[in-house]
Amino acid sequence: MKKDDIFLNYPEQTPFEFNDTVATVFDDMIQRSVPFYNEIIKIQALLTSKFYKEGTAIYDLGCSNGNYASALITGMKDRDFSLVAVDNSKPMIDLFRKRVEGFGAEGRIEPVISDIRDISFRESSVIVANLTLQFIPPHDRETIIKNIYESLIPGGIFLLTEKTVNIDDELAALQQKIYYRFKEQNGYSMMEINRKREALENVLIPETVECHSERLRNAGFTKIELWFKWFHFAAFLSVK
Repeated sequence: MKKDDIFLNYPEQTPFEFNDTVATVFDDMIQRSVPFYNEIIKIQALLTSKFYKEGTAIYDLGCSNGNYASALITGMKDRDFSLVAVDNSKPMIDLFRKRVEGFGAEGRIEPVISDIRDISFRESSVIVANLTLQFIPPHDRETIIKNIYESLIPGGIFLLTEKTVNIDDELAALQQKIYYRFKEQNGYSMMEINRKREALENVLIPETVECHSERLRNAGFTKIELWFKWFHFAAFLSVK
């Protein structure tokens, strides 16, 4: 796993993107930047095995290099399933393909290079979006969630993980302070943290937990569980 040190010499005023450089260090970046990331993925794989219905699709929206897919293959064991893994980054999809090749999941996984806004969903029982919606322009997010809801069968689930902000300014500032401390403890300097924050400005646009919950309800979900929360980070389970 190559160390993420790309923000030691990151060009000023250059927006963040999931290019070859980021894809190469992604695993180190995500481990050092998202608290309990591995546990979130493990629980999602467990929930998928519980709610998946044969004959339907599983979607991984913003699949990156295949962390969820790897956990899913392990969790599903010999069960037949159909996973559509979507990402708009070719470097990420290239790594995804290499990663899943060794798992013997041929025919069960379909990697797709696409913007998730352009996906025509098949009938599905599980849809996952990990740290993906936050990179979509806010005015497009409602349509995406509605399309997700419509594609799910009754009893199907949507698993959403996002970086969030608090509706209260003081608590939002506390969230950021605790998060920066977390990143420092994982070896990032304040220079790296600030450079990444500047690169993500207007690229990653977080919303409040309340905003996400309201959007899920407006789409039609009536069973919504906020099953994980760590200051900035939140994971939802929504059942149709």
